Amino acid sequence: MAEPVQIDRAAVRWSRRGEPLPLLVLLHGYGSDENDLFSLVPFLPEDVVVASIPAPLDAPWPMPGRSWYPIDELERRDPASVTAAADAVLRWLDAESADAPSIALLGFSQGASVALQAARQDPQRVAAIVNLSGYAAPGDLPGDAALRELRTPVFWGRGTRDDVIPPELVEHTAQWLPDHAQLTGRVYPGLTHSVSDEELADVRRFLDGWLAAGAESDPGQASGSADPGQAPGPSGASGSAGASGSAEG
Repeated sequence: MAEPVQIDRAAVRWSRRGEPLPLLVLLHGYGSDENDLFSLVPFLPEDVVVASIPAPLDAPWPMPGRSWYPIDELERRDPASVTAAADAVLRWLDAESADAPSIALLGFSQGASVALQAARQDPQRVAAIVNLSGYAAPGDLPGDAALRELRTPVFWGRGTRDDVIPPELVEHTAQWLPDHAQLTGRVYPGLTHSVSDEELADVRRFLDGWLAAGAESDPGQASGSADPGQAPGPSGASGSAGASGSAEG
């Protein structure tokens, strides 16, 4: 039996440590690493701990960076490999999230699919998910029924010119997510397999909602969130998330 894949805890990039704040975990795309999405920290809510974690596998040569699961070709993605990566994320959370009153996962492409799979594996653990240019892996998991009951908030954003995720997986996700989650869906005209300023502003509003919901359920937790209508977007953000993932999914 193969050894379970593991997250390199020493490589994780943190915005801060040792504070009992909500935890936002960033999961990068194929061929990238923990430094990529960490560049978005200035555009995310302030009163959170952000952890950008590296995928457990090396991307196959000559692709640089890391991979959450192998891709033999664009049309072939093994759901079991997505689950193995999600289990690695959950084990990392076991070790690192004890002080967090709430946990959200934000992933791009491969990372987004792993984020959704982690919530399906442990629905009670994850309070919100941001799925940027990703998909829901086909097949059933034991936690799917509980996830459907919980209606976990999920933001799903994708571009009309994203030709990396196969259309059948986009269609599957479009059917699966509304049935299993409280979906906020956005489609961005002209956007490729990347992230835009407009999408980042929408993500900020979604995450502010996650924090507000947590503050309502725990009055002792200060939200301190900025006005979501004032959320800035980075200059030239298109392609900044997973910019090296043109052959990924």
